[in-house]
Amino acid sequence: MDKTLKTLADRKDLYQEIEDVKEACTWCGWCGNFSIQKALIRALTLENIKPYECLLCYDVGCSGNGSDKIGAYTIHGLHGRVISLAAGAALANPKMKVISMAGDGATFSEGVGHLVHAVRSNYPLVFIHHNNENYALTTGQASATTREDHSMNGSPDGIVVDPLNPCEIVLSLGPSFVARTFSGDTKHMTKIIQQAINHKGFAFIDILQVCPTYNKATSNSWLRERVKYLDENYDSTNLELAKKTAQDLENEIAVGILYRNDKPEFTERLKSRKGQKTSLIEEVKHQDISKLIDFFQ
Repeated sequence: MDKTLKTLADRKDLYQEIEDVKEACTWCGWCGNFSIQKALIRALTLENIKPYECLLCYDVGCSGNGSDKIGAYTIHGLHGRVISLAAGAALANPKMKVISMAGDGATFSEGVGHLVHAVRSNYPLVFIHHNNENYALTTGQASATTREDHSMNGSPDGIVVDPLNPCEIVLSLGPSFVARTFSGDTKHMTKIIQQAINHKGFAFIDILQVCPTYNKATSNSWLRERVKYLDENYDSTNLELAKKTAQDLENEIAVGILYRNDKPEFTERLKSRKGQKTSLIEEVKHQDISKLIDFFQ
């Protein structure tokens, strides 16, 4: 038995999927969400992070439907707002490992402003970008990452604008961790998530996700023929190299850790937190507001 699988078998008490997942599941057959969720469970288990030691923040969309299919602390947030929610939790309680996730619609349309400032601020959390290149939960409308000329529900004549390249955009913002993987390789996703978990700043993972129902352009076989694994000679500390490597999304799509920079995370740069040994959540105290209530009565 594979060493990783044996380790997981020995730890089967952790992160068990909900027993009625087959009945409750709203994902289509062969959806990439199945393997992404499995990779997340494996990564957390292998890193020995117990269910009560982490918070999983889900956005709206197909990816968000994973919030009730895993035995852990989860929050199902508002569309495009999961990063700000996760950032608040991570800053308040740094002892809790915070992992957030959202689709390409929520991330690069409704929530793009939150992503930009999370990268700038280098908040201490992991963000998993489910990139299936469409709004799948609402039956396949085009998103900001849908490929040009690809016909979608709501755009039967094809998309007439260039798609956004998620990694390229994040790399332009001075990030501390950027990686890319794809839903057809659970082992690779697991390793990438593990490395992101061990990163102390904002870790951005772009997962090229298969959507078998609404996105026929980038099937599992299409991606498998094109992904190119970065080898051990690749310099992940070179930002310009990372930008160049991330560009190709058609022929040789680079997967792996594109860029890593161990710069201080947000709270380490706050002057008000210098020398503080307690977390914000530990500093919360009961306050007597009776005078305030009397004032407004």
